[in-house]
Amino acid sequence: MPVVSTEVERPVAILYEHPLWFEPLFAELERRGIAYERLHAERHAFDPGAPSIPYSLVVNRMSPSAWTRGHERAIFHTLDYLAYLDGIGVNVLNGPGAYAYELSKARQCALFARLGIRYPRTRVVNDRDAAVAAARDLRFPLLVKPNVGGSGAGIVSFDSLDELESAALDFGLDCTALVQERIPPRDGSIVRVEILGSELLYAIRILLVPGSFNLCPADYCDLPGVADGVSGRGLPIEAFEPPAEVVADAKRIVAAAGMDVAGVEYVIDDRDGLPYFYDLNALSNFVADAPNVIGFDPFVNLVDLIAELAGKAPVQVGGALGDRAPGEVLDGALASRLAEARGQLGVRE
Repeated sequence: MPVVSTEVERPVAILYEHPLWFEPLFAELERRGIAYERLHAERHAFDPGAPSIPYSLVVNRMSPSAWTRGHERAIFHTLDYLAYLDGIGVNVLNGPGAYAYELSKARQCALFARLGIRYPRTRVVNDRDAAVAAARDLRFPLLVKPNVGGSGAGIVSFDSLDELESAALDFGLDCTALVQERIPPRDGSIVRVEILGSELLYAIRILLVPGSFNLCPADYCDLPGVADGVSGRGLPIEAFEPPAEVVADAKRIVAAAGMDVAGVEYVIDDRDGLPYFYDLNALSNFVADAPNVIGFDPFVNLVDLIAELAGKAPVQVGGALGDRAPGEVLDGALASRLAEARGQLGVRE
């Protein structure tokens, strides 16, 4: 007989690390009477031999920027926990495949390329000399970005090869970095498109201050160079309606990455007027003061999705194919590639 990993009637688990970002999520769950438990990713333990867990759904809200808050231990622990959940058939919102893309800007660029979606010219390096050599084939100004990012942390801009050659470079947690052409943004802004359950939730246009790479639009972000006009940050974050073809590309990206909820960012190149996608965020903590900025509370929509996924039958493990390899052997990268193929073919699960 097939063995299921959990029961639908059990509570939802919220796996998270930031101490403040998800208070609106918790409030909405409580308002709706949905039982849930908070799992702190920075101080978490699990039994890899346990055949089930006491949750109907695990909602992954872990951020790669945890390392900027002294919680880098949570990042790769979460990757292993999600792989374990996948292996025993637990329902997970933004599971291991989605999280693998969240953790790697290199994988994101490769995904954009496979989908035929425009993105800044990029080289992936793990050595300072390799970074300098790669820069010779690109157009300045350039950005050097840690592969494991988060709220713009560690990104440095260089205007010339001489400047790059004399710089000390920090490649971050996995000792890997992107050397990427810096796109001059038309109107000094970028656009973030939020996708929830394969549909457009909203989009916002974020005006920039030169020299800032922290584009987190939520409350409790340290944003010296971005502002939303609501929290006293100076410049506006505003609701925006992207062209239909851009929204379609954002949906394709999110579907191919196997993400249930995600924010996709793009910039219009002031030189050619074309959109370039450059970032994919499985952690969508949503815009600050959303009712005033976009006209509604997106956490209501997120909890709608959580309730729907928590009510679905868990993935079956065993049965007719009981002697197959465990789910964790089919790791997040393969799961993401399968999701990508489905997205390219327009196949819905």
